[in-house]
Amino acid sequence: MFDIKAIRENPDEFDAGMARRKQEPLAAELIEKDKVRREAQTKAQELQTRRNELSKIIGKKKASGEDADAEIKEVSRSKAEQADAEEATRTATQTLEAQLAAIPNIPADDVPDGDDENANLEIRKWGEPKSFLFDPKEHFDIGETLGQMDFETAAKISGARFVILSGALARMERALTSFMLDLHTTENGFTEVNPPALVRDNALFGTGQLPKFSEDLFQTEDDLWLIPTAEVPLTNIVADTIVEEKNLPHRYTAMTWCFRSEAGSAGKDTRGMIRQHQFAKVEMVSITKPENSQAEHERMTACAEEVLTRLELPYRVVALCTGDLGFSARKTYDIEVWLPGQGRYREISSVSNCGDFQARRMKARYKPAEGKGNRMVHTLNGSGLAVGRTLIAIIENFQQVDGSVVVPEVLRPYMGGLEVITANV
Repeated sequence: MFDIKAIRENPDEFDAGMARRKQEPLAAELIEKDKVRREAQTKAQELQTRRNELSKIIGKKKASGEDADAEIKEVSRSKAEQADAEEATRTATQTLEAQLAAIPNIPADDVPDGDDENANLEIRKWGEPKSFLFDPKEHFDIGETLGQMDFETAAKISGARFVILSGALARMERALTSFMLDLHTTENGFTEVNPPALVRDNALFGTGQLPKFSEDLFQTEDDLWLIPTAEVPLTNIVADTIVEEKNLPHRYTAMTWCFRSEAGSAGKDTRGMIRQHQFAKVEMVSITKPENSQAEHERMTACAEEVLTRLELPYRVVALCTGDLGFSARKTYDIEVWLPGQGRYREISSVSNCGDFQARRMKARYKPAEGKGNRMVHTLNGSGLAVGRTLIAIIENFQQVDGSVVVPEVLRPYMGGLEVITANV
């Protein structure tokens, strides 16, 4: 969400940012709508001021026995005119805010320009993809052969894009969750939170999922929404609040079930666990001062990378281009893990700096230790990691020729010392 005052003061800069998002110039249109709003607001205020003056005049005339009929009639007229002006103000404000709410964030200066994911910029790689002496299989073939990954039964219960994990694979999913949370809370300085998985409209508006992306979400009959990511409840912890500067940054982490309709993904990743309606994810959220958000972005990305390095999973980090950038983000790093069964890197985490874009939508501010007034915080979010996709990466990278899967050493304490997952017998 944008500050219309900032657009008035820097219209060319705003339009240049929109151009990088392949958006038409909007500054002149927005400024004109704001002008209409401010004129109606000014008229309402002037009418109120005049009526206050008239009230004093009427009082004096009545006290001295003079005729005040003309002033009384003017008061009556001004009430109707003020009501009209106030209604015009409300309408103009709603129209302006609705348009502002639908505009994506402006990319940071160092975000690469480009139309789609093909223009994303590789920043670094870690680890070498393993060479197999056999043709590596995809995770669903391995999981089904193990007898611990069941898509058919899940489809009978819930439909497509669901899975039932059992035995050691179910335990590994739980182990991954515990490992990630332990790392983020004991070493990375995040506070663990167990937030609601159902939220109201305002929470999703605050983080930018509503109103534009409602089709990607699941809604209940009583107008609550299932969260698509823990970013929503975690970031909204500071909604409508003023935080003391000394208490920043706030760093939160949570494991939640996430729910996505996957609208528009027909035909994509139809087999396996890559794209599910329900999945577990460990999320990281940071609330910072503006001058610290860039450094925090790098820090959070490193926290997500550390999960993969300890699991010994090869990955790469890419900077998303303007055409692939999410709605609320001003800059995003995607971390992509190597999947030998597919022979390519696939996204396992997105870490985004949203600047003050979300903060303005949810009115999240902080009080500086020095100086007057309050300032908008900056919000950041990132997967640390998507648990299901991490499980996929382990299955494919640690598969053996006999169909068994080696358990990464760092996970073995979470799995009762189990070293190899073998097929059910």
